Amino acid sequence: MIIVHHLNNSRSQRILWLLEELGLAYEIKKYQRDPKTMLAPPELRAVHPLGKSPVIQDGETIVAESGAIIEYLVGRYGEGRLAPAAGTPERLRYTYFLHYAEGSAMPPLLLKLVFDRVESTPAPFFVRPIARAIARKVKDSFVLPQIRQHLAFLEGELGQRAWFAGDDFSAADIQLSFPLEAAAARGGLDAQYPKLSAFLERIHARPAYARALERGGKYDFVK
Repeated sequence: MIIVHHLNNSRSQRILWLLEELGLAYEIKKYQRDPKTMLAPPELRAVHPLGKSPVIQDGETIVAESGAIIEYLVGRYGEGRLAPAAGTPERLRYTYFLHYAEGSAMPPLLLKLVFDRVESTPAPFFVRPIARAIARKVKDSFVLPQIRQHLAFLEGELGQRAWFAGDDFSAADIQLSFPLEAAAARGGLDAQYPKLSAFLERIHARPAYARALERGGKYDFVK
């Protein structure tokens, strides 16, 4: 039995979705973020030294990192599903987007989250205006332009094909769901990105996505 070590409001939600798409049996071990720090609980370190989620156990095999988990599950259990055929242009795009989602798309979104917290977190009155001014400056000059650049790139990609790897839905779309849901939750998807908004509507309408939400619990990146 596959065990998913699942942290609320995290990347592990898309692993549940992948398992539902593949029709695999699995068990969930749930962990809750600290309500003040929003960090994962220390119990996750007993599963993996970094104490982060997602992590899966498949028998004696433990796999961490979303992209690695997706490659493992699709490679072992996919039977040709959710990944284009090897050696095709679609497979190269698939591999690219599996890595792009975390390597390129997520960092500016995480930076925005950090600097948003700098602006909103209580601080001594003599520090507050300086900290907030620095946060706004970094966001306006670097973070927000980077986010817009990535969203424009992804919007353009969906202008050329139905899904990110090609004409068929794949695990690359599952991997990209998290940064796009994060962008939407933080107000980053507006009328400039109709294809990305439509992409989110399409994936949210998938029965496997709904089943994963039922099993995983509340997911605050979904509006």
